Amino acid sequence: MTDERTPAPEERSRLSRRALLGGAAVGAGVVASAAAGAAVGAAAAHRGDDSGSDQVVPFRGAKQAGIVTAVPDRLHFAAFDVVTDSRAELMDLLQRWTLAAERMTRGQETVDGGSVGHGKYLPPPDTGEALGLSPASLTLTIGFGPGLFGSSASAPNRGDRFGLAKHKPAALEELPVFAKDAIEASRSYGDICVQACADDPQVAVHAIRNLARMGFGVVSVRWSQLGFGRTSSTTRSQQTPRNMFGFKDGTANLTADQSELLDKWVWVAPEDNPADAQWLTGGSYLVARRIRMDIEPWDRASLQEQETIIGRSKGEGAPAGQNREFDKPDFQITSSGSPVIAKTAHVRLAHPDNLDGVQILRRGYNFTDGSDGFGHLDAGLFFLAYCRNAHNQFVPMQRALAAKDAMMEYITHTGSALYACPPGLGSGEWWGQRLFQS
Repeated sequence: MTDERTPAPEERSRLSRRALLGGAAVGAGVVASAAAGAAVGAAAAHRGDDSGSDQVVPFRGAKQAGIVTAVPDRLHFAAFDVVTDSRAELMDLLQRWTLAAERMTRGQETVDGGSVGHGKYLPPPDTGEALGLSPASLTLTIGFGPGLFGSSASAPNRGDRFGLAKHKPAALEELPVFAKDAIEASRSYGDICVQACADDPQVAVHAIRNLARMGFGVVSVRWSQLGFGRTSSTTRSQQTPRNMFGFKDGTANLTADQSELLDKWVWVAPEDNPADAQWLTGGSYLVARRIRMDIEPWDRASLQEQETIIGRSKGEGAPAGQNREFDKPDFQITSSGSPVIAKTAHVRLAHPDNLDGVQILRRGYNFTDGSDGFGHLDAGLFFLAYCRNAHNQFVPMQRALAAKDAMMEYITHTGSALYACPPGLGSGEWWGQRLFQS
């Protein structure tokens, strides 16, 4: 409802102070990311009045959208710390977030008339930068970190603020520190995460910006990451993308139609958790790793060295010793007594055949965050992966890579987080309802 009345001077003063505080709540990370996303979004696709249903990804269903959903080209990921100790306030925010998230995935404002329809003397409840844009296949996926359930490795002195400790899933423990990690706390962890994926960066940025804004006083942004140029595919119709090293990435990724493999490696089963943690059944664990790539040294390496390190050809993406991208790697082929796929090659060490068959569902993105002050690009891979148990799947894989992968000479893991992502929502259900009402 529009309120066009003119406020008294003292009321205008209160509104101004409130607007100032509300703006500060967004956090430096989201402000910077929003500015960058807006600049890129000016030239993005899906502009104008086209809001066809083919660009709307259903928000509700048995599984959360944004896991096996076809991966769009843009990402805005945010991790939040819960700053209130009130269970009621947190539950209220999750309910409001759910309503806003569902609307935004349909290409609507967070509330009716949110950008300009709530009066000239009140802060608009929607920031407005997505007005006139299509839904752009926006998906919003939520996850809960270990700190939400009490003390964790990243927050050892935190109590059970919300009475959720008994509902903590068995495998929701912070990831260990691996060899050669340089983890920055300011780019790691978090009580809640929201992954926004879209075909238009401005749509993704708008979603995170507005959720952060709504959360003022309840949550604060701990860190955020923009991503572009997906580095994996979850459907067979998508071509294999390339990472910042110029190589095809995620050739052997799981796809949405492999239901048996998804049940085995991605979706949490009832037997994975005690009775008090069954709210996660049908959901998944999300591993987030920010991987800085040393672009300049890599660019000076010869093509032969690059291909030896990866274990694939740079052009076709075929495994060494093979001709086509999707040919199965043959780790037994030798040349002059040496393996064609080197023992330190990334493909060998990350392949399920060398990890007792373990697989994960990758959903990562490239990033470029300017320079580091020394004339080097701060760029790399924002690695996202979904799995049934990160400690049984991702951890053994990363330990093998950290110890032996020749590519470790050119990369550094600077951010790390693990979240439990609940299953999808039924009609009228809100994010986290099964957890808080267990």
